[in-house]
Amino acid sequence: MKGFVGILLMLVMLGAAGSVFGGDQLVQAGIDTTATPKIDTGDTAWILVSTALVMLMTPGLALFYGGMVRGKNVLGTIMQSFVAIAIISVQWILIGYSLSFGPDIHGVIGSLDWIGLNGVGVEPNPDYAATVPHIAFMMYQAMFAVITPALITGAFAERMKFSAFFVFTLLWSTLVYDPVAHWVWGTGGWLKEMGALDFAGGIVVHLISGISALAAALIIGKRKGYLQEAMYPHNLPMTVLGTGLLWFGWFGFNAGSALSAGTLSTMAFVATHTSAVAATLAWVCIEWLHRGKPTTFGAATGSIAGLATITPAAGFVSPMSSLVIGLVAGAVCYASLNMKSRLGYDDSLDAFGVHGVGGVLGSFATGLFAQSVINPAGGNGLFFGNFALVKTQLIAILVTAVYSFAVTVVLLKGIDKVIGLRVNEEAEVTGLDISQHGETGYSL
Repeated sequence: MKGFVGILLMLVMLGAAGSVFGGDQLVQAGIDTTATPKIDTGDTAWILVSTALVMLMTPGLALFYGGMVRGKNVLGTIMQSFVAIAIISVQWILIGYSLSFGPDIHGVIGSLDWIGLNGVGVEPNPDYAATVPHIAFMMYQAMFAVITPALITGAFAERMKFSAFFVFTLLWSTLVYDPVAHWVWGTGGWLKEMGALDFAGGIVVHLISGISALAAALIIGKRKGYLQEAMYPHNLPMTVLGTGLLWFGWFGFNAGSALSAGTLSTMAFVATHTSAVAATLAWVCIEWLHRGKPTTFGAATGSIAGLATITPAAGFVSPMSSLVIGLVAGAVCYASLNMKSRLGYDDSLDAFGVHGVGGVLGSFATGLFAQSVINPAGGNGLFFGNFALVKTQLIAILVTAVYSFAVTVVLLKGIDKVIGLRVNEEAEVTGLDISQHGETGYSL
């Protein structure tokens, strides 16, 4: 076991050295900002493929979460992710895209000028993706909007009414996701204007969904029998399959966020995989030392922690920086999951421990490791002489965390008063598959 510790320490030292001293050897990978709005078929093909990859992540999440719950709740859990695709896609086409990326209103929200995709056609929009059809960019962003509320479902798995989930998902996306997306990514958004960096959704996706998941776990309360009876994952092979689909789709999530097929997307692709494998190794080795045996479940969770944490930084950092970020992500997220039972809250599938903690960690790490040689649009972080970026990232983290937590609490309490959040005790004992959907995942 001492050998594993030695290897991890060596990798951290190597990664830190590469991060600090290796920047001058990298090929500049920024986007050509002088390009005129003209459709590029290669970029368009990459965005369409990336859109499909990100869409696949939500069914992958359904399997990842579905395998982690008890057998009586597998369909109810899968249903929440699957239906989120439909709910949010319709909302996005009608108002969500316009609120997130439409013409700016005081840096806070997009106007409804693009309601129902009015004015969103095949001509490129130079503010967002100058070489692909505007409507392709819209569809790509739709898949980010879809998976974000689906991530939250891990916090209240096995106990929330489907009707409450339906209403919550629609309202949360409109009141939390769309404004934050505009703040960080929308032209004129106040955090974007401040200089906050989020390449592919560390703040907009993982941080706000993870923080909202914590709020949901606290408001809805613990599952019946939590910490008193065994609640093991019922199908770990399903969870590992879901992990593989998520990992596969994440290349479209991160590398696709370059919005072009070229050097920047390549660097983001490499950073994504590097962080994922580093976090997997860190998690497995720490678990091996801590518990005596490495687990498949731990390896799967560790990889997702590495992927979530590198998301905000993927297009701003070097491969060696991403190695360090992944190693730290595996260790920190492992610790956060092990603190859950001590703190007493029931985040059923660790949405906060992985996505919330990973989103905060990755967004902060962007302020440390970002390099202008990788992406001139991002600038340098603390380790490359720019302390101001760390301050900006901390402001963005704090503001979005407080906002998403507060709005989520208000929404959940309001929904609870009107239609109720939680299934009754009998329905919870029976399971969501039967009580909410009248079907069962297995007939054996």
